[in-house]
Amino acid sequence: MLLKGCFHTHTTCSDGKLTPQEVANTYESKGYDFIAFTDHDYLLKQNYRDICGQVKTNMIIFYGIELTVFVNGYIHVTKIEGDRKALHIFNHIGEYDFTPEQLLVRLGELEKMYPIDAVEITTKGFRNTFFESLNISYPQIASDDSHTLIGIGRAWIELDAIREKDSIIQAVQEGRFWNCYL
Repeated sequence: MLLKGCFHTHTTCSDGKLTPQEVANTYESKGYDFIAFTDHDYLLKQNYRDICGQVKTNMIIFYGIELTVFVNGYIHVTKIEGDRKALHIFNHIGEYDFTPEQLLVRLGELEKMYPIDAVEITTKGFRNTFFESLNISYPQIASDDSHTLIGIGRAWIELDAIREKDSIIQAVQEGRFWNCYL
């Protein structure tokens, strides 16, 4: 089954401007099949899971958290939960102002801490062909990193998988998806 989704969204549970329900409604209206709520660890409301669990939608909702990790400076890694599997994405590599060499050094250090599955190559949903061209040994994923209404729907992935969390995660881990842009 062909599925459309985004693995990087923010809500009022951290620094987003829309509630989880508003985020879900907007993505669903754009034809998405799944999204991940990935609010920031250091801003996360204590009742995050309860608030997100009340969202009414036909989409698959993944719970995630954008972790702030210190590796020669602060970087972000998103951990997204499936039913049995987890997905780890090194976020928005274009936002750090790293040279390719610095990026690879940080990626090497990050690999010692987390089982990295993919690298996010978009910046706030905008395509960055420079980072697409780097020789990175992980699947390169497009995502919105949405914080506002206008940030929703710029970049997404599509994949052919069973409509269940672990199948979607496995497709990403195996690089069986393609990036799409508005």
